[in-house]
Amino acid sequence: MGSWILSTYRGRCGGSAMMHGMWHRRQQEKPSRVTRALVFRAASYLIPYWRPGLIVLVTVIAMAFLALTPALLIRTVIDVAIPDKRLLLLLLLALGMIAAPGIAGIVSVIQTRFSAYIAQSIVFDLRTSMFSHLQTLSLRFFTQAKTGEVMSRLSNDVSNINRVVTDTITQSVMQVFVLISTISVILLMEWRLALVALAVLPFAVGSARRVGRRRYKLQKESQTKLADLNAIMQETLNVAGFLLMKAFVKETYERIRFGNKAAEVMDVQIRTNMLGRWFRMILQVLEAIGPALVYLYGGYLVMQGEMSLGTLVAFATLLVRLYQPMSQLANVHVEIMGSLALFERIFEYLDVESDVVESQNAIPLAIPAKGRIGFYDVGFQYIPDRWALHGVSFTAEPGQLVALVGPTGAGKTTATYLIPRLYDITEGSITVDDVDVREIKIHSLRDQMGIVTQETYLFNASVRDNLLYADEKASDQQILDACRVARFDDVVNRMPNALDTIVGERGYRLSGGEKQRLAIARVLLKNPRILVLDEATSSLDSQTELQIQEAMQPLMRGRTTVAIAHRLSTVLAADKIIVLDEGKLIEAGTHSELISKNGLYSTLYEIQFKPQLSGALHTSI
Repeated sequence: MGSWILSTYRGRCGGSAMMHGMWHRRQQEKPSRVTRALVFRAASYLIPYWRPGLIVLVTVIAMAFLALTPALLIRTVIDVAIPDKRLLLLLLLALGMIAAPGIAGIVSVIQTRFSAYIAQSIVFDLRTSMFSHLQTLSLRFFTQAKTGEVMSRLSNDVSNINRVVTDTITQSVMQVFVLISTISVILLMEWRLALVALAVLPFAVGSARRVGRRRYKLQKESQTKLADLNAIMQETLNVAGFLLMKAFVKETYERIRFGNKAAEVMDVQIRTNMLGRWFRMILQVLEAIGPALVYLYGGYLVMQGEMSLGTLVAFATLLVRLYQPMSQLANVHVEIMGSLALFERIFEYLDVESDVVESQNAIPLAIPAKGRIGFYDVGFQYIPDRWALHGVSFTAEPGQLVALVGPTGAGKTTATYLIPRLYDITEGSITVDDVDVREIKIHSLRDQMGIVTQETYLFNASVRDNLLYADEKASDQQILDACRVARFDDVVNRMPNALDTIVGERGYRLSGGEKQRLAIARVLLKNPRILVLDEATSSLDSQTELQIQEAMQPLMRGRTTVAIAHRLSTVLAADKIIVLDEGKLIEAGTHSELISKNGLYSTLYEIQFKPQLSGALHTSI
């Protein structure tokens, strides 16, 4: 039925599945398989909480035995109190029937409190360990993974573990004890009748195993499709995606794309629900067969005088305590199989190994660092056998400005990524203060670097909070000084709430120039020894261009700067210009030296930089 709904929806949408396939190619999934290692690894998260787990176990055992009390009291009422007309005993037995559930309820509250603590603790451990692990991965992982997929595993998958631990595991332990205690009691009551009651158990267990395997696969498929749905929402409902959608008039297309994926989610969830419904129907039939056989055979034994009526009534009462745990344990098996699919998806990310790993013998950089940077025969590949950089060698002495220039795809951005070890080089070496960056503690290396990218990223928070990201201990005066040096103080003064003004999602309440100056102020607050700068290529008006240039001068002063240069002022001020093309160093020297060579730089100057002279002259006039 779910597949019919899915096909019907797609039919209404004009067969847009093909469009969806063009937009996003599905990843090939590994075969779903439950292994012993997966089970043990998931169970290992319970070990740190064995003390509260022991309390839960004690309460579960107590509840299991308290649940047997009413049936035993009923047998005494029918076989002893009523026939012997013992009123006091009848009163005590009635009070016992009231007290047992009350005590069980109190114990249940205690059990729920500690179960919730264990569940939330495990969720906390999984979520924090996964977040911490993701922070250790290189930039390569995040350029390949979908943000929505990452968010789904970190949020949805981990959150669903809470239900598994709180309900499924606790209930399974409790029902095991209920089942064991009930079977023990009915065997003592009447072993022949007990065997009749237990005859249906193998059928329930067999059904649970088959359904559990199917549930595991459906759970994994469901979470994967939910992650894809989250990815679409993340792509289209952020400010940049929303503007792109509006600019290309793609509302209908995105609505169809979202609808297709939502229909797929609906399809798999309908199949999951129907699988559970058929399984519960089988259990209900088995639960009906058991009591029917018990009453049939038990009634015969009573009529033959081989068993008392009270025993039959008590036995029938206990059947609920037999078949209900049987049914719940069968469901538990199905739920656990589904939860293992969640654990597997979480472990897939936890097992991703970073290609940027800190050496065990890594040393910290001196504070402050001198700032000498060296590239020695550096090669780097994003894809095997395709060089993004190859054989690149140059140095940047302390305090120097080194400008990287070259056509698009030359390897300029890649070179700047390698200095702070956002990626690790494939061959050669990069040094800071004559120490290979792979032998420097990563935190120490990046702590003395300031990075300003083309696309300024700002949080949807206040100006103050965005600036404090560089130094959370900075005073208001330090913040205002950084804004003044970055020529951002006039913008702050015009804002309705000054430093407490919210800048909006990714800073969309600010202009391009204002965002760049805020980013410069943020780096100034960090006060790094080394600056990695990717100048914006966007066209700016003359006044904004001048303000950016004025802000850049104090930012680069006294710092070793490696800049991807798009501005004439930068190449003219550079102590050294590195010209890259197709990943190779073509030329190196000062502006005047390279112009005289009449090589690639001279061509780039005529095309890219010389036209800016008119703007500079216009500004100066």
